[in-house]
Amino acid sequence: MVLVQQIQLTPPLIGRAEELGHLTSVLSRARSGDPRAVLLSGDAGVGKTRLLDEATARAADAGMTVLTGHCVDLGDVGLPYLPFTEILGQIAADERFAKVRTEYPVVERLLGGASDEARDSGGRLRLFEGMAGLLAGVADVAPLLLVVEDLHWADQSSRDLLRFLLSRGVLQRPAATAAHRLAVLASYRSDDLHRRHPLRPVLAELVRLPVVERLELRPLPDAEVSRLVRALEEGPLPEATVRGIVERAEGNAFYAQELLATAGAGSGGLPSGLADVLLIRVEQVSETAQRVVRTAAVAGRRVEHELLRAVMGLPEEELESALREAVGRQLLVAGEGDTYSFRHALAREAVYGDLLPGERARMHGAFARVLGERGRGPECAAERAYHYRESHDLPEALAASLEAAGHARRVGAPAEELRHLEAALDMWSAVDAERRPAGEGSDRVALMLRASAAAAHAGEGHRAVALTRAALAGIGADADSELAARVRYTLAGNLLGVDALEAAFRHSSEALELIPAQPPTRTWVWAAATHVMAARQMGDTDTASRVGRQALAAARELGVLDAQADLLISLTGLEGGSRRTPEGRERLVQARELARQAGSAPVEMRALFQIAVGCFESGDLQECLPWVAEGLERARRAGLLSSPYPMEMRYLQLLVLYTLGQWDACAREAAADAAVLPASGGYAVGPALYVALARGDASAAERARALLEGPFDWLGTLVAGVVLTDAAALRGDADAAVERVRSTVATLSDGVGGTPDVAVRLAALALAAVADRAEELRRAGEDAGIARWRETASELVELAREAAGHSDAGPPQGPEEAWLARAEAEWTRAVAGPDVAAWEKAVAGFGFGDVYERARCRLRLAEALLVADRRAEAAEVAGEARATAVLLGAVPLRERIDALVRRGRLAETGASDGQASPLTARERDVLRLLALGRSNRQIGEELFISGKTASVHVSNILAKLGAASRTEAVAIAYREGLLGRPQGASE
Repeated sequence: MVLVQQIQLTPPLIGRAEELGHLTSVLSRARSGDPRAVLLSGDAGVGKTRLLDEATARAADAGMTVLTGHCVDLGDVGLPYLPFTEILGQIAADERFAKVRTEYPVVERLLGGASDEARDSGGRLRLFEGMAGLLAGVADVAPLLLVVEDLHWADQSSRDLLRFLLSRGVLQRPAATAAHRLAVLASYRSDDLHRRHPLRPVLAELVRLPVVERLELRPLPDAEVSRLVRALEEGPLPEATVRGIVERAEGNAFYAQELLATAGAGSGGLPSGLADVLLIRVEQVSETAQRVVRTAAVAGRRVEHELLRAVMGLPEEELESALREAVGRQLLVAGEGDTYSFRHALAREAVYGDLLPGERARMHGAFARVLGERGRGPECAAERAYHYRESHDLPEALAASLEAAGHARRVGAPAEELRHLEAALDMWSAVDAERRPAGEGSDRVALMLRASAAAAHAGEGHRAVALTRAALAGIGADADSELAARVRYTLAGNLLGVDALEAAFRHSSEALELIPAQPPTRTWVWAAATHVMAARQMGDTDTASRVGRQALAAARELGVLDAQADLLISLTGLEGGSRRTPEGRERLVQARELARQAGSAPVEMRALFQIAVGCFESGDLQECLPWVAEGLERARRAGLLSSPYPMEMRYLQLLVLYTLGQWDACAREAAADAAVLPASGGYAVGPALYVALARGDASAAERARALLEGPFDWLGTLVAGVVLTDAAALRGDADAAVERVRSTVATLSDGVGGTPDVAVRLAALALAAVADRAEELRRAGEDAGIARWRETASELVELAREAAGHSDAGPPQGPEEAWLARAEAEWTRAVAGPDVAAWEKAVAGFGFGDVYERARCRLRLAEALLVADRRAEAAEVAGEARATAVLLGAVPLRERIDALVRRGRLAETGASDGQASPLTARERDVLRLLALGRSNRQIGEELFISGKTASVHVSNILAKLGAASRTEAVAIAYREGLLGRPQGASE
């Protein structure tokens, strides 16, 4: 084929010196090892592409490798990872990167040929990590500029991958290694981002990252447009013509160019709309060239030469002549790989919009048939589905949509799989039964259940519920009872996932009623297992125990291992020890093993989560983290990271880091998680809001309030309740704090039949504000006001006691016991004044490892000691609390401690000069033994404490000193002067 030569009519870059200078600086910094990303925004036609062209040219001249990926508009569904597939193709074509490619074979799935095995063994996150590693390797060979254009058209998987790369992947500086020499430039149309556009929340997250910035291209000033118009025209232009173009262009460079191109057409007054301007230019070329342009518009922004030729059926020479004309008039641009694209997306949209409906449908049909005849496999199924749908060939569109859904599932793109399945469901009733695809998806109810599973995997729990409800509505009166039961217990399980407990209980009950318990069947066992979970969540433990025992016996009789495991988990705490006890966790370990043998990842993850949360609830924080890590790894291998239990494990992992005082790690992990979380998973990074609030971030409350928007989410409500209650208490608004506790507990208790455990923490937080208010009134002698707050304090402490005592997990211990102790101490402070013994108990209660709360209780203890005129002790305790606040960056707490020190003149006692040891006396004893290389058991023996208590002290020391290991903690202690040379230590 004779390639058409592109005529270079590149317009000059005018009026963008400042923006180009900034991008040039970003590229220079990237080449020196300071990776950065710029999100380039602006209205259509304002000059984003032209600016990127200039920046990429400068990058190439400076020796950078430039890789560019484009997003394409394919309607409601898109090609998963399209821009990154294009980038991978460029990497594959460059021999310099052959060795790097072999190190990351997982990314080859984006080039086609992915299998279910690849998905199962890797998972979505592994694919993301592989892409990040590949790009980092490319950047190690040569400085890299990654360009992604038209993000407003990006599919969800591409958006998620970009979020990952910017927040966790290639832009982050690896520890103890050189940073990647890489820059990322991504463009999008700001005028296309309506309120519900899926790119908006992604942008909001990305711009908060320190390595990401937004650069907005605003319309050019009239003077710059005038300069541009005159520079584009070789000869002189009448002043009236220039003024008219400037007025109509409204600062848009592309408008100005198109208006200038048609200025001499002699067609009279030109329309102000860009579409009309573009169509005038199209009409100025030959009929054959117009046909080529219109056909290319139907293909999309870009079209391959061979595909265009096959659809049009023109002789090669005639097609090339028409293409040469279209390229010469700047309607089309010749690109790499024998492709042609519109010079600007608006040009394609204008041409496409001008087609007659019948003409448009006919050409879409031609593209669909040619794509099908070429046998390009499942990777082009989404493209075929789009063309068949627009051509109104619904049977073929249905088949292609199902094929595209299968491909999306294999490459780990559940959101795209869901959209393709929903497109198929929309077309289902319009396609005659005999023309529907056979095999998987040949039944509407089965297709809806498949879509429901995809929605659950994508983290869209409410959509999963809606699809399962639709499946239930689609079952006829004469439907098979087992199918009817399966749909109902599936719906019940999905309802449990969105905390609709009463509805879940009702549907699981209906499922059990539809099929007999004898003889036992697999369907009955799973219906019963779902009903046990629903009954337990509703507080009906009698029903849960009775049905659970019966179902477990049936599962054992049938040999259904995954159901046995699921039922063992549900019965833990109802029979035998709770998950907080070693006996209960041993039972959960047995359930996990059964699930593993059965190959059931969802049940195995449920068991791992229950083990981990049991460790946390009992105060075994260090034991909790390995179980969480194991659960998340299992989820990665199964491709289920967005499903409910892995989402809760993410939250638990961050909560443990927050509790241990590893706040920087908590914030880093939260940012990384946010890059891959579904929209409904905001609660999972909730502990990062706890960190932000404690560090004085004023936006934490607003971000927490956003969790209450949209459909009800139990954990989202919990996180918001904690943050908003504590925020109210910190600003001294006792009324708001109390009201937030009441509303949160009422919402979380709705339909459950009991007070949630978190009520202990909420009550303690609000009691802090109530006690502050009571103390103010007591000092002012306002007895009437004190009575009101005493009553409120008593209400709150009773709530805490009830929540701590009602749990079926046993008596309070670990965090719950500590929060109850704090609530009791705050209540005493509100009704009678500070009590040293009560605060000593609270401080001891948080000794399991909650660094921040222990420091807050130490502040209260210091206040109580000061009131008791035990100044030396108050000074020491205040110093310990302040040292912790400084290490954590908890500015509000540090300021309150400093205020107490000033008010009580404790600095005169030498307690809080900023140099006090952050360690308690006992922790200093443990540190001295650590320096001698003692194990936890040896430390316990020498200090007459248990090995477990010694382990807690070691964890506290690591958190307070910001150390990752025992050795590092000792080194920091020597450096900071916290540890003298121990006896017996070698010089």
